[in-house]
Amino acid sequence: MNDLLLTIIEVLIKGMVLVTFILLGAAVQVYLERKISAFIQGRIGPNRAGPFGLLQPFADVIKLFMKEDIFPKLAFKRFHQFAPVISMGIAIVVYAVIPFADPVKITMADGTVKEIVMGVAPNLNIGILFILAMTSVGVYGLTLAGWSSNSKYSLLGGLRSAAQMISYELSMGLAIIGVLMICGSFSLSDIVTHQKGWFWHWNIFAQPLAFIIFMVSSFAEMNRTPFDLPEAEPELVGGYNTEYSGMKFGMFFLAEYSNMATGSILLILLFFGGWHLPFPQEWLGLQTGSIALGIVQLAVFLFKLLAVIFFIIWVRWTVPRFRYDQLMHMGWRMLLPLALLNIAVTGIILFII
Repeated sequence: MNDLLLTIIEVLIKGMVLVTFILLGAAVQVYLERKISAFIQGRIGPNRAGPFGLLQPFADVIKLFMKEDIFPKLAFKRFHQFAPVISMGIAIVVYAVIPFADPVKITMADGTVKEIVMGVAPNLNIGILFILAMTSVGVYGLTLAGWSSNSKYSLLGGLRSAAQMISYELSMGLAIIGVLMICGSFSLSDIVTHQKGWFWHWNIFAQPLAFIIFMVSSFAEMNRTPFDLPEAEPELVGGYNTEYSGMKFGMFFLAEYSNMATGSILLILLFFGGWHLPFPQEWLGLQTGSIALGIVQLAVFLFKLLAVIFFIIWVRWTVPRFRYDQLMHMGWRMLLPLALLNIAVTGIILFII
């Protein structure tokens, strides 16, 4: 009974820390988005709220809290209110199976050694399937938002989002199969462990085509430019969130940046060695399972995460938006055949080896 109680307390503490990390991470991404876009466009960016504008994301949240929650007269109220909850909930739930470092071993007072995993449930042996399943459910939030608003702009945005996610999630899942064939496991921890050692063990070198397909599909899944058709301002005003204001709009905003971090984390775990350094960690002289090694691995993980997020933001402010026919053409007639080809080539190579 005591072990069960301790386990529940540990999971609750990890959950609260994880939610705090997600919220602060979204604030950091908003700040980076503003600063990097300002740098690319030759502007200064936020520089009023706090030193160097660091408090600007928090000022944005306070503004959203103070905004009036406008509700369209002809909208379906229950679904209209529930849609942002679905998007935000799914965006948080997927983090439950994401590992952030190797387990840390701590010696207790009675001499027993307790292993603390870096995540809520990172050793789930179907972790990658869980994430794909949850991201599939996430599209219901956007579709419900577009339908329940009773607005043609919102409805078109929701339909675009559903079609886009269905089209590119297929290519994304097939791209991951090549990695799973090499690593022989659905567990994200096992996939990262398989890439341990020198940087040429990373899956980006073994599966370069899968990496390109997964990266492009991730942009489409995240609704990021050049695949932000569900929110295309010139033709749809704001897409599925046109009729939202206040914190309901803020929840969609937060879910979008949480999904951007999720896509970046998956790229790191699947193709860039996860939390491993580009050289054997034994060179650091740190013992496996030590707290010091755990801190180093977390720092490496965060550095890679910031680098990928910088790239995603850079693409947004550099590449123009695709037309919708180009979006569908790329998903069904380019990425899907290439993903199937990658699976066939990987299988042949593994059979020969």
